Amino acid sequence: MSTERAVPFYCPYCGEEDLRPVEEPHGAWRCAGCLRTFAVKLVGIGVPERVTSE
Repeated sequence: MSTERAVPFYCPYCGEEDLRPVEEPHGAWRCAGCLRTFAVKLVGIGVPERVTSE
């Protein structure tokens, strides 16, 4: 498991690019534009299985 942060390029709420990492919660970023703190999480990789109807 990697402990490095993926760096977001912009705030998902306002689009501002001035982002700073914060200590808590782990992996979170604070936006200087809208003052929100957010985290980005990878949910999965790949193509979901197709459900076949019988």
